[in-house]
Amino acid sequence: MSNTRNWIINLDWFTISLYGLLVFLGWINIYAAVYNEEHEQIIDLSQRYGKQLLWIGAAIVIAFIVLLIEVKFYHFFAYAIYGFIILVLILVLIFARDINGAASWIEIGSFRIQPSEFAKFATALALARLMSRFNFDIGNKRDLAKAVIVIMLPLVLIILQNDLGSALVYFSLFIVLYRKGLPGWILLLAVFFAILFIASFKVNIFSLELFVILVASILLLINSGKINELAPALAVFTFTLIISWITANLTEVNIELHYLVFIALVLSSIVYIYWIYRKKLEVALVVLSLVYASILFLFSVEYIFSKVLGTHQQNRILVLIGEKEDPRGIGYNVNQSKIAIGSGGLIGKGFLQGTQTKYKFVPEQSTDFIFCTVGEEWGFVGTTTVIILFLVLFWRILIMAERQKMEFSMYYGYAVASILFFHFVVNIGMTIGLAPVVGIPLPFFSYGGSSLWSFTVMLFIFIKLDATRQNIL
Repeated sequence: MSNTRNWIINLDWFTISLYGLLVFLGWINIYAAVYNEEHEQIIDLSQRYGKQLLWIGAAIVIAFIVLLIEVKFYHFFAYAIYGFIILVLILVLIFARDINGAASWIEIGSFRIQPSEFAKFATALALARLMSRFNFDIGNKRDLAKAVIVIMLPLVLIILQNDLGSALVYFSLFIVLYRKGLPGWILLLAVFFAILFIASFKVNIFSLELFVILVASILLLINSGKINELAPALAVFTFTLIISWITANLTEVNIELHYLVFIALVLSSIVYIYWIYRKKLEVALVVLSLVYASILFLFSVEYIFSKVLGTHQQNRILVLIGEKEDPRGIGYNVNQSKIAIGSGGLIGKGFLQGTQTKYKFVPEQSTDFIFCTVGEEWGFVGTTTVIILFLVLFWRILIMAERQKMEFSMYYGYAVASILFFHFVVNIGMTIGLAPVVGIPLPFFSYGGSSLWSFTVMLFIFIKLDATRQNIL
């Protein structure tokens, strides 16, 4: 009994209060987003705000159950929970029915649940368990590969469900690896690939291939300072490219320039690899590998964009990067969302007074675009307040993570903060046109039982771990 009393006293009531306040404000804005004068009762299960009250009630019960469970359960069964959710995700691929372009829901009668939401905390638990092993070394390639597999496996399964938004969230878990000591150059590499991704829609692949090769050549020259080490390979590359281009034109063979660059790169690499072998230039081999990875990435972007993504997803990306203007079509949601937020001014139009909300100009306003309701009815003051509350929550979670005695709890706390922060940034970014519309809910705010319950479980597991942080698992 004394142990129970101790962890109840040690519960971080400040974080719990923030959770409760965000859930309450979320419900208020869902009520405003779907308000119907013919349905004025608060408890009306025919309306979304009525159903959300039901989800909130269930979330409170779930939070209570999570707190009652012994903390050792989360540590010892982390892999089992992860394995179970992976199995469920596979079953979803087999049995789920397509809803709004994504086959990611399990239907039980009239009740629907989205397993990809619950996979987030399961993956966070498994990653924390793996990284807290006494012999885990982020610098060891095998250990790093295991961590990457834990993150990428659910991501791939969710992409196969055609739910790109939920899949992207898992990239946020790589932040946890940096807390363990993942080298900073990997982050720079990720930024470089992100730049290549965006540039691939604005610049032809031929020019980008030459850019990558030029950057690699500069890096190699800076590293060695000897032009003679690079000159033979560059000479072969240039000669092969010119000859290939002349041959293709004379024979009227229809080969695109970026394929000719790739052929020239392969032939010149043979010469350079021989030089690397003779001089034992390990850095040069790494740079050459990155050149190939970059070019293959450019090819894969083109393939995935044209062959894998749906037309609506392609259009959203093109609208976001400014390659397509479509304010009445695919860009309609974002355009109307920005109008709603901008029309709120400093203090907003008032509760239930939003015209964009009342006349349903913004689709999905109670789910993905709930933040525009805040902007229209509560104005700059309201949106700033909500943003500050979220930032305080993230700050608090990080403070709690750093005070943990066990690495498992600390890494799990960082995973929770990373996932919630990613949702927060992307969702708000969607509503103001700074991020693609990928269907990511705002934590504790957006309508939906699956997302609310999964975020609740995720947060309250960490609250329980924190309350018992003096215990040794």
